Amino acid sequence: MEYLYDKLLEYSRSDFYPFHMPGHKRNREITGAALPYDIDITEIDGFDDLHHAVGILSEAQRRAASLYHAEETHFLVNGSTAGLLSAVLGSVPRHSRILMARNCHKSVYNAVYMGELYPLYVYPQFDQETQLNGEIRPEDVEDMLEQNEGIRAVVITSPTYDGVVSDIERIADIVHRRRIPLIIDEAHGAHFGFSPYFPENSNTKGADVVIHSLHKTMPSLTQTALLHINGEIADRENIRRYLHMLQTSSPSYILMASMDECIRTMKEKGNELFENYTELLEKARRKLKALKHLRLIESGNPEQGQYDRSKIVISGKDLIRIHREEEKTEKRFSVFDGRELYQALIREYHIQPEMAAGSYIIAMTGPGDTAEGLDRFVNAMGELDRELEKNVLKTKSDVFKILKQEMKYTSWEAGAFSSSGMKTEVVPWSKAAGRTAMEYAYLYPPGIPFIVPGEKIGHGTAVQIEAYEEMGFTIEGTRIQGKMEVMKDG
Repeated sequence: MEYLYDKLLEYSRSDFYPFHMPGHKRNREITGAALPYDIDITEIDGFDDLHHAVGILSEAQRRAASLYHAEETHFLVNGSTAGLLSAVLGSVPRHSRILMARNCHKSVYNAVYMGELYPLYVYPQFDQETQLNGEIRPEDVEDMLEQNEGIRAVVITSPTYDGVVSDIERIADIVHRRRIPLIIDEAHGAHFGFSPYFPENSNTKGADVVIHSLHKTMPSLTQTALLHINGEIADRENIRRYLHMLQTSSPSYILMASMDECIRTMKEKGNELFENYTELLEKARRKLKALKHLRLIESGNPEQGQYDRSKIVISGKDLIRIHREEEKTEKRFSVFDGRELYQALIREYHIQPEMAAGSYIIAMTGPGDTAEGLDRFVNAMGELDRELEKNVLKTKSDVFKILKQEMKYTSWEAGAFSSSGMKTEVVPWSKAAGRTAMEYAYLYPPGIPFIVPGEKIGHGTAVQIEAYEEMGFTIEGTRIQGKMEVMKDG
């Protein structure tokens, strides 16, 4: 069995001289940087071609398919974004309807724009207590399919950025009765199926197309991902055609070797790796459950496979922090929201969390974590919790909830209006309610839009976004911070 990294290493030590791309010519001395120039090649003899794989890359992709219980697997060197774009555009004809979870990643919205599709939204449940968006209910998917004709595909995100898992098996059964494909953005679940501590991956639950970001939770380099195709419903040829168009024609052999090594590692020592990882993770979670004021939260039932325990979500909901000024009697107060917790970890403990939301932070874990690293996080949480022991007051909760907006136009129709010279203006959020958006507005991470171009901005959403900016969050997608471009007359 031949692995790509081994072959690259062997080739780097040979006497072959490169009169081909890339321009560094495998010369490690040219810049002086400790980068892997010596194994960075292009499509040369013996190394196959990702876009027409018949050799070593074809074998590597078959190994990945076997490991992930998929019928067909493709390496993605442009991340899960390339996979989601290809899956949607390859499954839904132009100007057709698509049913998508409203908490999908922005790349699905970009696919809607590129394909000039008509989106219908199914909204996740919302847990007011934890302030997490919950699962997509199978019943809601079924209702939307029954009430709307002509839907050509369904796209669901599971697990979510917060770790919430939907019932993919039931949703797949509902979708397949209509003979349309179910596309699962399982980017955050590349570790699923390697331990009973986590849910099984969606290839085993009836999904037609599944996208995994290897780099998010697995030992693979940033930008690496997989696209899997199963069954007879998905248009495999069309999805492959879009993969050829949307992926670079010069795929990185370093990234592809990284994926192959990840698959190799899981095949050869995955059980041992995950046994150690889940043992350390469960030990950390048990300690975090003992926090008195900060809370380890979950939305769903981990024992029934409805939650991804690799995501450590710590909430400061309803807490106000008291700051005592030295040699002064007055006190200063601040809401101990997700941003405050996030910054405290960076500033005081040199711990970099994945993200901060309204009332909570997410700390992502993976099999690469160490006992020392998890202990540092647990100890930091304990110290912050004890500091709050004498300072706890209640405050109004901030809500990270995706509110429903009225869709006046699709995103691509709004884009066409803008290109045709339709007059627009930029208004502050305080004056944005009721106006038709011409820009996206989202937090990144997680990259889920609060507002999509063409939607009528709701009062609650305008207030919500203004509150986020006041807390120090940066709203992305808008050209001017604190303002939104809207249609001039509506």
